[in-house]
Amino acid sequence: MPTASVKSSSPTSKGDGIVATEKREKKDDGPRITVKFIKKLCKEHGLYQTPELNDVLYLHYKGFSRIENLELYTGLKCLWLESNGIQKLENLENQKELRCLFLHHNLIRKIENLHHLEYLDNLNLSYNSICKVENLNGLSMLTTLNLSRNRLRCADDIQELTICPNLSCVDLTHNQLEDDQIVDVFAAMPSLRVLYLMGNAAVGKIKNYRKSLIISVKSLTYLDERPVFPRDRACAEAWMEGGIEAEREEREKWVNKDVKRVMDSVRALERIRQLAQMHGQEEGTADNDDEESSSDHEVCCHVTCIHRDQRLGYYVVMPSHKYTLLPPSHYTCLYHI
Repeated sequence: MPTASVKSSSPTSKGDGIVATEKREKKDDGPRITVKFIKKLCKEHGLYQTPELNDVLYLHYKGFSRIENLELYTGLKCLWLESNGIQKLENLENQKELRCLFLHHNLIRKIENLHHLEYLDNLNLSYNSICKVENLNGLSMLTTLNLSRNRLRCADDIQELTICPNLSCVDLTHNQLEDDQIVDVFAAMPSLRVLYLMGNAAVGKIKNYRKSLIISVKSLTYLDERPVFPRDRACAEAWMEGGIEAEREEREKWVNKDVKRVMDSVRALERIRQLAQMHGQEEGTADNDDEESSSDHEVCCHVTCIHRDQRLGYYVVMPSHKYTLLPPSHYTCLYHI
């Protein structure tokens, strides 16, 4: 009886092993990053067949589930792994020269195994399932980080952003941030200049959202879809010190400065016109007389070239060009520098 029992249990154990092996094979089934595949891809893209000579690899939109077999590509500076099914950050130990790493639109849940990428400058992990910013120690050269469309919820989840000394551009749009204490995290970032927070509940919870961030983050130059001009910062600081009235007074000061610049431009151009007319009279040529008597009163002289300033909506006067002057009635929209 014991012998029969042993014989009957042995096939069962063997069958279980086969089933387990088949399950593992099915789990690993799908496109793989193999040495042969990478060489074929390099040939298609006109890259080098010698792995270490390549500084970029295009492995996006291939359906890979993991990062592997990149050990020989030690000279990579840019790696595209966008829109695959990658679940884990791994096997990048030999890519120590990497500057840009694009891993958006994947299935990554955790930031890890990046500490050796000391030259990494741009990291895109948007459209993943990351719940916490972590393991950024060692990324001292990182300047741009995109974590939009992830699962970040509170200030603790993004606290580690403060350990990156050169991080200047951060995109956290369309996460689940609700904690108004995130302002303190951004204020502690020494180099933050560009910040995107749209699509988070915290934007509506932070009182006087834009002014509060401008005041808290001294180096901020761009917030969401709008630049932060010196006028914006001056008005926000006035508002913090004296409320709405102080802000209104500061804004009026800036408007008066702009008006003064415009009027100075008008007067300067009028002086140029008068000098041109005097010069034309001294010349006494028939061509100048005809130009003076024309309906548009145009005068040609070596003055300035006029360009439009998109920010102020005026025209900017630049030197060293020959230009046809407009009559004085048109000078009201000129801005002199």
